Amino acid sequence: MERGVQTGFQRAWRGLVDLAYPPLCILCREPVADPDSLCPACWSELQFIDGPVCVRCGLPFEIDAGPGTACGACIADPPHFDRARAILRYDDASKKPVLALKHADRLDLVPAFAKWLDRAGRELLAGADMIVPVPLHRMRLWKRRYNQSAELARAMARRSGLPLEPLVLERVKPTPSQGTMPSAAARRKNVAGAFRVPADLRAGLKGRRVLLIDDVLTTGATASASARALKRAGAASVFVLALARVVRA
Repeated sequence: MERGVQTGFQRAWRGLVDLAYPPLCILCREPVADPDSLCPACWSELQFIDGPVCVRCGLPFEIDAGPGTACGACIADPPHFDRARAILRYDDASKKPVLALKHADRLDLVPAFAKWLDRAGRELLAGADMIVPVPLHRMRLWKRRYNQSAELARAMARRSGLPLEPLVLERVKPTPSQGTMPSAAARRKNVAGAFRVPADLRAGLKGRRVLLIDDVLTTGATASASARALKRAGAASVFVLALARVVRA
């Protein structure tokens, strides 16, 4: 009974808030029915990744090759992470909100993104012991003032109840942006040795299953380098959950 009364009060309070401040689409600011949601027009522009994907990196397949199938890249050069999943194809439509979160202080997008990540990453969340964001180097963090991956990880920790460990992984090399790298090989070289786990935190990582949160997967080089550092420090497994990923034809 008490729970029912509380739920009824929450609904009534939300109704009053919505009346005073009608919810708006997180992208175009058109009125919508629910807070932290998209209008039909914006929703239709985004390409959510749904259907058969590479069992390792989450690359979407054009046809269903059967369960447990890995893509050619993962077979030829397996990444250090165990599994990766993303919710959106990184294209002209998704680039706008992703970059708005990354560079334009649009932290109001985090609740909606966390909701989507929670749905897409249920299986990864169920198998994880802790949540760790892909870190920024301290110089880049000082310039940007916040780490978008850490903000997403914080929201995911609140939703899932998993502990957030933002200091377990640190970026020790001020590498150029991965977006400036001309090839997958250059991206791997750029982040080689860029991450480490502080010595005093390694004991707490031993045997643990880590869910690594990032904003965009391009070639997976950053996620793989992060996973390598975590596993070398004792992590049993590393899963990756990202907002979007590049899908090349």
